[in-house]
Amino acid sequence: MSVNDDARRDTRSDALIVGAGLAGLVAAAELVEAGKRVTIVDQEPEATFGGQAWWSFGGLFLVDSPEQRRMGIRDSIELARQDWAGTAGFDRPEDDHARAWADAYLEWAAGEKRAWLKQKGIGLFPVVGWAERGGDTATRHGNSVPRFHIVWGTGPAILEPFIATVRRGVAAGLVTLLFRHRVDALTVTDGRVVGVSGSVLAPDDAERGAPSTRDAVGEFALEADAVVIATGGIGGNHDLVRAAWPERLGTPPTHMVSGVPAHVDGRGLGIAEAAGARLINGDRMWHYVEGIQNHSPVWAKHGIRILPGPSSLWLDATGRRLPTPLFPGFDTLGTLAHLRTTGYDHSWFVTTQSIIEKEFALSGSEQNPDLTGRSVRELLRQRLGKGATEPVERFKRDGADFIVASTVDELVARMAALEPDAPLDVARVRDEIAARDRMLDNEFGKDAQLTAIRGARKYRGDKLIRVAPPHRLTGPKHGPLIAVRLHVLTRKSLGGIQTDLESRALDASGTVIRGLYAVGEAAGFGGGGVHGYRSLEGTFLGGCLHTGLRAGRAIARL
Repeated sequence: MSVNDDARRDTRSDALIVGAGLAGLVAAAELVEAGKRVTIVDQEPEATFGGQAWWSFGGLFLVDSPEQRRMGIRDSIELARQDWAGTAGFDRPEDDHARAWADAYLEWAAGEKRAWLKQKGIGLFPVVGWAERGGDTATRHGNSVPRFHIVWGTGPAILEPFIATVRRGVAAGLVTLLFRHRVDALTVTDGRVVGVSGSVLAPDDAERGAPSTRDAVGEFALEADAVVIATGGIGGNHDLVRAAWPERLGTPPTHMVSGVPAHVDGRGLGIAEAAGARLINGDRMWHYVEGIQNHSPVWAKHGIRILPGPSSLWLDATGRRLPTPLFPGFDTLGTLAHLRTTGYDHSWFVTTQSIIEKEFALSGSEQNPDLTGRSVRELLRQRLGKGATEPVERFKRDGADFIVASTVDELVARMAALEPDAPLDVARVRDEIAARDRMLDNEFGKDAQLTAIRGARKYRGDKLIRVAPPHRLTGPKHGPLIAVRLHVLTRKSLGGIQTDLESRALDASGTVIRGLYAVGEAAGFGGGGVHGYRSLEGTFLGGCLHTGLRAGRAIARL
């Protein structure tokens, strides 16, 4: 059973966790292993158990791992610190705890993390990916080396050991799971958070990620020695995203697609703030610019991110090529800020069949059945066989944002027709393609993107499965030509509840709020913003693991 009997519901818990996503489950599993009594409440049906992590590609940031060393990558914690500092750009007085969390996370990523994952039965794909390549100087944004480790089994495999431990806790009488219980307020007595109250929602058999009813059929109140906020960020609430949108990223888009379900609505942040918790860095956020509309949506405005290799030609809505170093996969927020200056909410990849076969991956467990299913046979067929992976080919065939053409003239005409309200300069698109292709007459030249592609292929992981050999977009052996309309895809809040290194929530004066903890995205993945302004990627799931682990260990010591 997933819900214990009514008598047990009235028992005070050692810890009450609000949110059944990855960070909350890690904390719960740690407490179960310490023999503590835990109650987990979540407003969604049980089908959503595991939260956003279930949908993830499963990328984890590790430093100087055996997988890196086997791929010929020389990494070190000193290099990782340099990259993190150049990427985060910490510059606010309230970043003090975030800096401490960043140091702790890097130590963990270079130390205990991999052995801890292995002990949990979480395995890693042997080829290490290179996300957020940067493209600037050595001390600026980006990963100097590949650090993106894909979990064998993607997001569901990350969740497995923690869900299993929690289920064992249910069987042992240590864990109470209460789905369809929406927390509306924290209970505060003498300055200490001692519990929660809220509404019991009507039963709903909605599938994972789909909207569920908010009809209330009752009320509840629960008490615990510690309350953990694990409710995630605001990415499913576009109104909140726009309200928090910073001036440095330009104007917020009118049209966006959602990389997270609608229940990622930010309610938990407001509830914690009402109880005295300090929310910081709300203007720091992480949204992708390679979003495409899902041909089979589960939630409203459901989008999928293309995880691109570096070779596609990137054009803004008018047909102008993006400036250096805004190449695919190099600088997410730099590209977002630039595109917001164009006055339009979309941009374009112009690419070839050869490029999408080698370079297009789609984010999400459901878009990578070979990795998610842990099938070596399927992986070899999908990644090394003829054609792009089946999910990519499905989007090419059925996706609203894909255009396939045999000539440049046909391609640009159909691009213009798909966005009739955007003044696509057809002649400029033709010229950009032709100018880029002329650079392929020599193995050298001034095109920085082609130089970056050649450099990427010196890493054997990229050469093997990630980066196509440089070729003319109009080369007949590499067709057909493909254009992909790209949208802004909402994803992560980089700010949140300020916490100390034990995941204890702090108030406006920096004082610990007794009894209140925050983990995962709700805590800005640590300290209210461990990433600063930008992420090195592979650090969101890792931030959930790290904060949940620290919270569980801290509460277990009470």
